[in-house]
Amino acid sequence: MRGVIRIPSPVDSDVLMPVSAQASSTRWELAAEAIALKIRWFGILFGYLLVNLGDAEPHRALLNGILALGAAYALVDTAYSVRGRVILGKLPLVVSAMEALFIGLLCYYHAGLESAFRYYYILSLVCCAIRHSMRVTRFTWALHTASFVTLFLVLPDPQQKIQPFVLTLVLLGWVTWACSALAWLLKQVGEHLSRLNHQLEEHREQLEERIAQRTSELHEAQAHVIHQEKVAAFGLLAAGIAHEVGNPLTSISSVVQLLQKRETDAYTQEKLTQVSGQLRRIQTTLRELIHFSRPASRSRQRVSLAQVAEEALNIAKYYKRTKARRIESATPPDLPLVMGVRDQLVQAVLNLVLNAIDATEAGGCVRIQTRCEGEELEMTVADDGRGIAPQEIPRIFEPYFTTKPSGTGLGLFVTRKLILDHGGSIDFQSELGAGTTFRMRLPIMERPPREIPPEQVGAGKEANGPALSV
Repeated sequence: MRGVIRIPSPVDSDVLMPVSAQASSTRWELAAEAIALKIRWFGILFGYLLVNLGDAEPHRALLNGILALGAAYALVDTAYSVRGRVILGKLPLVVSAMEALFIGLLCYYHAGLESAFRYYYILSLVCCAIRHSMRVTRFTWALHTASFVTLFLVLPDPQQKIQPFVLTLVLLGWVTWACSALAWLLKQVGEHLSRLNHQLEEHREQLEERIAQRTSELHEAQAHVIHQEKVAAFGLLAAGIAHEVGNPLTSISSVVQLLQKRETDAYTQEKLTQVSGQLRRIQTTLRELIHFSRPASRSRQRVSLAQVAEEALNIAKYYKRTKARRIESATPPDLPLVMGVRDQLVQAVLNLVLNAIDATEAGGCVRIQTRCEGEELEMTVADDGRGIAPQEIPRIFEPYFTTKPSGTGLGLFVTRKLILDHGGSIDFQSELGAGTTFRMRLPIMERPPREIPPEQVGAGKEANGPALSV
């Protein structure tokens, strides 16, 4: 069966093991093979000493030949083991049959039933129990028993001694049971430890992932707080400027109005009218600063993206780099509404507009377009600037990442967070040297779109959304 291998169990030695435990089983098999190799080499060396250092053997040459065959097999087995493989690993009974024949021949040509080589049966069973399942060990015991019984039957009558014959059979049975039980226990303990180690590794990886996730969330929260603090500080500064400038401006406006009521020549009246117009312009700017610096509302309401785009552009026109660029907005006022926090959406659009302005050179163009896409409103902010380098694209939404000399690296990060908090999405396309297009999508709250009164969407906009130049 593909994907599983078999391991021993106390009931059935061929229990299926999942693939995740296959590495542990392989390690066990290689370790058991190393032990079996040592036992084999010990048996070969002991056999040579037994045959050549003892009394004169009538079959010494033949015994040395049989031992040489065993040594050749042990050499091949050692070569396989060095390469991390097991010779005849899928045919263990073939190995058991060869060992039964090998040991039987040694006993027959050495001293019969009382030969010291009969203990090799025990060594073979120990190796088999360590390496293979209970079932294979039992079959090996049967092969060795058959080999020893055959040896008893082919020996001459004077050498057929009952006592060593029975004692050896009893020892073979007892060793088979004891070694099989002990090997099964060791395997179970090893597999249990392997599973525990695997679970420990999984828990460690999960812990590292959670720590990395919490660290990332902490960095993002910290970046968001820093951005909010900067916005709040800017709002407080704007409110202070509006208050300090507003008071003397009111006095100047009153004096101009008094002078206009007096009878003066046409030249003076013309100049006073110009001064009055500039004062009204300054007052309009101050009102916009006061509106921008008011405490941000967190309540969600139905919002028109046309109003959001208009308010963002009204703020962006005071940015020093705006005057050398052309900003075009095509946001139809009859688009469906979205549910969200108005101030946060204005902040998101403003961040995209300011980034687009910074990305363009003098004379460049920034285009804002809004349209329906299924159940979403899609707003794009495109520029014809320098674009984003390929190596910078994966990090564009990371906190504190910026390519501007004086940037904070929080604008796009906060924008993405605000859009995601509103159930939307944001992505971008950029070509180096050809410009960048940011695309944000927000779910529609009303279908079909309803008519929006002019006072809500701003005067001067037509139904088809003409371009608004700043």
